[in-house]
Order: sequence, then C-alpha cells, then structure tokens
Amino acid sequence: MSSEETVVSSFDELGLPETLVATVKKIGYETPSPIQAASIPVLLKGDSLLGQAQTGTGKTASFALPLLARVDIRQNSPQVLVLTPTRELAIQVAEAFQTYARDMRGFHVLPIYGGHSMTLQLKQLKRGPHVIVGTPGRVMDHLRRGTLDTSTMKAVVLDEADEMLKMGFIDDVDWILEQVPQPRQVALFSATMPNEIRKVARRHIQGAQEISIAAKTSTVDTINQRYWQVSGVNKMDALTRIMETEAFDAAIIFVRTKTATVELAEKLEARGYSASALNGDMNQALRERTVNQLKNRKLDIVIATDVAARGLDVERITHVINYDIPYDTEAYVHRIGRTGRAGRIGDAILFVTPRERGMLRAIERATRQQIERMDLPTREMVADQRVKQFKDSVIEMSASVGADMDFFRKLIQELTEENDVSLEDIAATLAWKVQEKRPLNLPPEEERPRREPRERDSRDRDGRRNERDSDRGGERRPRRDRPTDVSFVRYRIEVGRNDGLQPGDVVGAIANEAGIESKYIGNIRLYDQFSTVELPEGMPSDVLNHLQKTRVRQVSMNISVDKGPAPQDEPRSDRPPRKPRGDRSRGAPRGDRPPRRPRSDS
Repeated sequence: MSSEETVVSSFDELGLPETLVATVKKIGYETPSPIQAASIPVLLKGDSLLGQAQTGTGKTASFALPLLARVDIRQNSPQVLVLTPTRELAIQVAEAFQTYARDMRGFHVLPIYGGHSMTLQLKQLKRGPHVIVGTPGRVMDHLRRGTLDTSTMKAVVLDEADEMLKMGFIDDVDWILEQVPQPRQVALFSATMPNEIRKVARRHIQGAQEISIAAKTSTVDTINQRYWQVSGVNKMDALTRIMETEAFDAAIIFVRTKTATVELAEKLEARGYSASALNGDMNQALRERTVNQLKNRKLDIVIATDVAARGLDVERITHVINYDIPYDTEAYVHRIGRTGRAGRIGDAILFVTPRERGMLRAIERATRQQIERMDLPTREMVADQRVKQFKDSVIEMSASVGADMDFFRKLIQELTEENDVSLEDIAATLAWKVQEKRPLNLPPEEERPRREPRERDSRDRDGRRNERDSDRGGERRPRRDRPTDVSFVRYRIEVGRNDGLQPGDVVGAIANEAGIESKYIGNIRLYDQFSTVELPEGMPSDVLNHLQKTRVRQVSMNISVDKGPAPQDEPRSDRPPRKPRGDRSRGAPRGDRPPRRPRSDS
C-alpha cells in the first residue's frame, strides 16, 4: 500500500476539466489535500481505488471531482452510486456534488435514504439522475423493486466503509456491489482497514490502486480551544463581541476564500480595528509588508486563507479565530498552530454552524481533545469591558502625558466659572464626546413586544362555528418564549395551505435542513398560497440558499425576506393581504392546479 503523499500546489495539475477547476477555485479551495492529490488522477483514469484516510481530510472532493469529470450529462440515467453509512452523510455528499457541478447545466444528483418519502424518491428517480447518493438499506429497497437502474452505472463509491461495518451494513454493501454489472469502477474509502473490509475489497475491487494518507494531527496542549455554535446572531456581530471581550494582543482570523479576507478586513476596519487581508492574490512584497506590520504592532488583526498563512510565525499572535470552519482536520491544526508556540499559551475559537457539527467531532477526534463550547458575550459584558478600557486609558494617559497641563486646567476653570457648571459635568461631556462613535453605555437587549392573539369566533356562511381554524387566513403557530438577545426578520415562503402545509412542516423543514433550533423559529402564519415565518436577523447566505431549494409538501420553499406590509391578524381566505408574487392571480391556487388536500409524506 502506497503511503507517499503527492505534493501538488494547484488543482490545475491534476488533469481535471477547466470548468471543474474554475468552480473549485470559486468555492475557495486553493491547494489539493494529500488524499485529493493522490486520488483524483487515479479515478480520472477510470481505475479502482482503495483509500485509507481519516475523516475530515477532504475525501468527498477526492472522488466527487474526478467522477463528475466522467459523467455524461446527455445520458439521463444513473452513472455513479455513492453508498454512505448515514442519512446525514448522504445529504452532505449529495450537496457537495451539486456544489461542484454548479456549472454543469442539466446535472442532477439524488440522495435516497430511509425515513424520506418513497413516493417522492420514485418520482425523482424517473427523472434520470446522474449520481445517486444513498444509505445501503434504502438503495437495496430500490434495487429489489427494480426502480434503481444499475445497467448504466460506471462507478460505485463506498464512503466511510469502516462506519458501515460498525453499523452492520457490510453484507448489504456486498450484495449491492453484486447488482452493479461489470465493468465498473469502485472506490472504497475508510479510516481503518479491518479484515472484513479487505474481504469485500478482494471480492469486488480487483487490481485497485491502494493509497494511505497518514494522519499528521496531534494534541495541542498549549492552546485553549473553544467553539461557538452559530445561531441567532449574525457572525460578524458575534465576532466583534468576542474581539471586544477577549484580552488579545494580536489575532489571525481564518476564512475560506480570498474575497472573504478583503470583505471581513473592511468590516473590521469600519468598526475601528486595525485589520488587513492576507491572501494568495497579494504579491510577496505586500505579503511581507503586512506580516511586518503585524510584528511591529502597526496592525493587530490579519484575515487570511489557509495557504496565505502558511509559515506565518508572529510571537504576539494570542488568538486564532476560525470564522469559517476548515475543510479538513489537518487545516484546522495548521491554523491553530499560529498561536501557542514555544510554550506560550494561545487561544483558538471556532465558529460552527449546526450543519458543521460533524466536522467539529472529526476535529476533536484528530486533536484528541474535547473542544469546549463557549457562550457569546452579552452586550452588557461588552459595555463593561469598554468602560474598563476607557478608565484604564484615562489613567494611563494622565500619568504619561508630557504636555503643559496648566493651560488646560485654566481653561476648565474658566468654563466652570463662566457657565456655572461643575467639573463633573464638563468631564462627563468630554467623556461622552470621546465615546460617541463607540458607546460605553450600550442599551440592554430588549425583548420585542408580543401581540396577544385575539380570541376568534370563526363562523362559516351559515353562521355555524367553524371547527378548523385553518379554513380562515393567517393561521399561526402557538407562541413560545423566544430568546431576548435575538432580532427576528419576517421571511416569506412560497408554500401555503393549498399545498397542505401545516406549521409543523415549516418548523421541521427549517430545523432539520438548516439546523436551526426551534426556539429561534418565530411566528409562523399560513395563507392559501404562501406563508411567513420569523427567523433570526443575519441568517448566513449559505443556509438561506439551502432553504430556498428545500421542498415542503413537495413544493420548493423559495424563501426570501418578506418586504411587503405586515400581515393582518385575520386576512380573509378569499382576499389575501397582498397580491402574491409571480403569475398567480389574486386568490387563485398556484398555476392551474386545484388546491391539494393535506396529506402525509410517509
């Protein structure tokens, strides 16, 4: 088994089509990871592969990119089958394929797993997806039904084979491989290689090239590692709160893309921080100038990509902040290694969205340390810190000022005598002026006022009490206590009661697909043709993009900020509060379809 690591500095060197290379660069990948550099050329040639590498080393791209290069978009039938041990991983891998193939017009990937509507999966299979990503149990169901065609498959990928072994799927995987006719390419990836997996490999992967990537990550004892789970508060606001309350000398903030380094540096500078970008587009002279400024205390914060920060060694860096989680565990260890050097204690803070918790667990396994969850500093804590810094700076200035103070003392004395004001009032006025752009007395975060739901006595045309509230407009989910430190924004989704929508459908879709805790999902109102839901202000764009494509009751949510007037408490079902978007006529169901009855997704 080969354990040598191929050193490749760019994806251009791997033989991938130009469109895929361009997409990878847009995403922010700068250099291939060792498993990617070793695997992509092998799979591009059509050879089979047996790869051993730890979770979180970039395995998905190592098989997705070369297999996408071999997909024939004109052929609307399954050409690649990827088996994963869990539903979550199946969704993650399918999303990765979709991301890498965003410039491949007509490409279709389908995740299939248990617990998801079989009827919907059957419908989507008829469309002829190019790539199927699924769990063994549900893939077997479709193979037995004859609804999954294997005759056109070119490749099968077994992702995290050791996990499938632990979960008792290895016999199922063996059976599935027997259903895919020869000749076909097989790629097996596993963190370990137990005998049972080697037996499967010997039966189904003859002549495969073997690649092993040794884990280089290790425990970092001199670094205090913490993470903040992104929820309810804009990442930029959270970053500034942390920067205000952490006692840092200098910090390096990691993001994924070169564009993000510039954008984040500009935002921090606008907030009064001495910050600069550091990325691969900068020439060597400019890069060295930025690093020297950091060393010489003319700069306090550098926002960098992984490649740009390689070899960066500045003693005064006390904090590393992973604003964007890295793509693999090795990158994480390289990042936090910028601090805690030569026995010094450093701090590393990791921003983790709910959808990235799997990578967090992989990082903990790789570093053999549990990363402590941190609470976001409150506005009161920020205010207290500002007051302390203000007091310290005043005392320090008064002790070190070298100017003749007699002139200013006389000036203040004249002010008090001529205007009958106290020294305290003058000092307070000057202090207020100094802090005007950076207030010391931040107002507490107040809970938004709640409107009490009005008691309604909905009656039908015959005057009888209507037993179903949903027959009236503006149906709402019962209110629950919401976090007081979160501002909510009203969003509109293009699914309504005519689609059979219930409030629980909205909560379930957002909680499951975006990983948002239910307490951060505010008021929900249902109307015939659309609905509204309140979500935290500053929702990440990647989460909103994902929710736009999420389907509820078989209809895409198409979520967007609701810029119309606030809905009334009781809009009439035959007269919505405002004209819906698109080509829908007032009060008419979507398109030419009749209203659908609510039904189960089972």
